[in-house]
Amino acid sequence: MNRFALRATLALVSAAVLTLSGCAVSPQNVAGNATLTPPTRVTRDLVHLPPPKGRVLAAVYGFRDLTGQYKPSPDSSFSSQVTQGGASFLVAAMRDSGWFTPVERENLQDLLTERKIMRALETPDDKNRVIPQIGALAPASIILEGGIVAYDSNVKTGGAGVAYLGISGSQQYRVDQVTVNLRTVDIRNGQILNSVSTTKTIYSYQVDVGVYKFVGFKDLLQAEAGLTRNEPAQLCVKEAIESAVVHLIVQGLKNQTWALTDDKDWYDQTVQRYLQENQNYVADMDKVNTSYDPTKVEPEKASSGG
Repeated sequence: MNRFALRATLALVSAAVLTLSGCAVSPQNVAGNATLTPPTRVTRDLVHLPPPKGRVLAAVYGFRDLTGQYKPSPDSSFSSQVTQGGASFLVAAMRDSGWFTPVERENLQDLLTERKIMRALETPDDKNRVIPQIGALAPASIILEGGIVAYDSNVKTGGAGVAYLGISGSQQYRVDQVTVNLRTVDIRNGQILNSVSTTKTIYSYQVDVGVYKFVGFKDLLQAEAGLTRNEPAQLCVKEAIESAVVHLIVQGLKNQTWALTDDKDWYDQTVQRYLQENQNYVADMDKVNTSYDPTKVEPEKASSGG
């Protein structure tokens, strides 16, 4: 290889390595301080909903992982594929929306134990001691039920690569999906007021570049660089739960389960966008399941006589 070809090869490899190094996380950022959990795309819609006529007291007894899936080997055969803290994400989404007042039910026994301890202090020997007042527990008007109902791995995979004269580059991607279901239940009669299922894709990709080339009679140049990006699964679950909460609120407005402070807020941009999404869902369902038309049914062929 001549001197100009060697310089061109080294320049190409250096550019590829610098490009990937710029996208990679530097070691100093790996040991960064703890921060608040980053918001998702739906978080903005959740906090920008128009105010309700009155907040709804709601209870969450649990939001479990109903998939029963575990991480594939060699990661761990005893570690769940998705987060087990769905109820915490749901309660946070309810409070952020400004439409619900969550009451503690998931760890109700701990709350009752503390109330018993406080009641035991209501009759102290010292009469001059200030006795803390304890009120009655607030009953919920509705219960939010549901869970993580599906986690599908490798829904879509693919990639592309090219190699020329010992210089190669490739890119691979994988798409997973997580689905959650959320419904509201009226405690007075057990009627399910609204129910919605939301799906969020989890995107992962990998980029690799390398060179394997003799730059001299006995001189071999070998260099590799790569970058992998995996979308955090817990943030995808969080976004799916937040989307389900917004859809439940909009469905409740449409069904007049609850009301807005100002009726003009019905034309709010966020509300109308989610209404349009529901209408598109119904339209897509009609396309998949065509209506029954008896005039287009072919008559059954008469069986031939023996």
